[in-house]
Amino acid sequence: MSSPETIDQYIAGFDAEVRKKLRTIRELVHDTLPEAVESISYQMPAFKYNGKILVYFAAFKNHIGFYATPESNLAFKEELSEYKTTKGTIQLPYDKPLPIELLRKIILFKAASNEVKKKK
Repeated sequence: MSSPETIDQYIAGFDAEVRKKLRTIRELVHDTLPEAVESISYQMPAFKYNGKILVYFAAFKNHIGFYATPESNLAFKEELSEYKTTKGTIQLPYDKPLPIELLRKIILFKAASNEVKKKK
């Protein structure tokens, strides 16, 4: 399969269960920050805000990886305690519901960070 050029193409490459979760994350970003711009970066769906990456997300064998920043993971460390995390990644297992409100908070946190960086 060739590299996706759009988020639609990326999502289309997965089974129905995974597509549903990927679409939910995509809709969540749009609902939370309508001015965020879709793109593909590093062969993953990504959103930009103020010209900077807001978040990435990608499907894997057993989870969806949600990529914001290490600062986001630190800021929400307690709320993320039931998820596997690495420096800037949150693993969202397929067998758990998506933590919609937590993801919304992370998106807003990262957007505020992009605002601060833009002013510098």
